Amino acid sequence: MDKVKYKIKRGDTVEVITGNDSGKRGEVLSVVRDKGRVVVQGVNLVKNTLPKSQERPSGGIVKNEVAIHMSNVVLIDKSGNRTKVGRKIDNGKLKRYSKKSGTILDK
Repeated sequence: MDKVKYKIKRGDTVEVITGNDSGKRGEVLSVVRDKGRVVVQGVNLVKNTLPKSQERPSGGIVKNEVAIHMSNVVLIDKSGNRTKVGRKIDNGKLKRYSKKSGTILDK
């Protein structure tokens, strides 16, 4: 299997462009590389029921984020605009940059 270079990393701010949560923005909590999915904070919530336990004597219902496909999100740069991601060498290191504004995204 080919090694794919993903343009979205953990900690990036993204906006959902399709689906029930389109228009919502959030931070990427994790990237599932083998499936090409990302978990975004506050997006694609599902309810899970918890059984009774000593910590929760009455049980409960918890909302958790579920991964969505990377093609359904777009990166948001520091100025708050949607952007595509490019790569260029800066000080001898390969870094990601915003194609719209030209600013470097990596720290």
